[in-house]
Amino acid sequence: MSFDRRIPYSKNLGQNIPFFTKICQICEITVTKNTMQSVEIKIEKAIKSRPEGFLLFSEDFSEKGSSASIRKALQSLKEKGLIKAVAQGIFVRPKSNPYIGEVMPSAEEVAQAIAKRDKIRLVPTGSYALNALGLSTQIPLKLVFLTDGAARTIKVGKRTIKLKKTTPKNLIAKGEISALVIQTLREIGKDKVTPTELSQINKLLKKEDPKLLRHDIKLAPEWIRQILKRAIDE
Repeated sequence: MSFDRRIPYSKNLGQNIPFFTKICQICEITVTKNTMQSVEIKIEKAIKSRPEGFLLFSEDFSEKGSSASIRKALQSLKEKGLIKAVAQGIFVRPKSNPYIGEVMPSAEEVAQAIAKRDKIRLVPTGSYALNALGLSTQIPLKLVFLTDGAARTIKVGKRTIKLKKTTPKNLIAKGEISALVIQTLREIGKDKVTPTELSQINKLLKKEDPKLLRHDIKLAPEWIRQILKRAIDE
């Protein structure tokens, strides 16, 4: 019987067990490392096929490998500067502007990307709704949306996106402007709307599709319904 001279041999096989165990461990580490590199290469190729500024979710790469290998690959690509972390599990290949450098996506863009990915509806509410309609110049640090998706909070830099689960009734308005007006008026409150705000709301509602506006009027509380009707009656 002959043996490979490169492998130390002992007549007592038990003395060689630690050596073979070490060899197996080295092989396992090598295979794992190669697998990680393969996952990273696949993810890097997928990222580079997307335009700059495109938001990426870690779940987008679920078919590329295990959760652990994907997480490590994204961390490695982040350290290499290919991508930037926007929020937990959300990344971007940032746009480059010759004057201001890297341009990161806004919290609003992140919210819309989440809505598109999860196929959920979002309706601005609270102070964010006021700002979206131009009734407030204050840029809110917290963006609050009503949604038919899961309730959650996402931190984006210094700003926060809060998704609040609501009933279908609050989301069936069809007009983009009228839906926003309804939520804004709810935020302001009955008998608290100023003449200036009413004038601005009326101008905005006149830009809404009359068919959609008539549909949404039926969904609003009576006091809001009267305000919405003015845009059609005048």
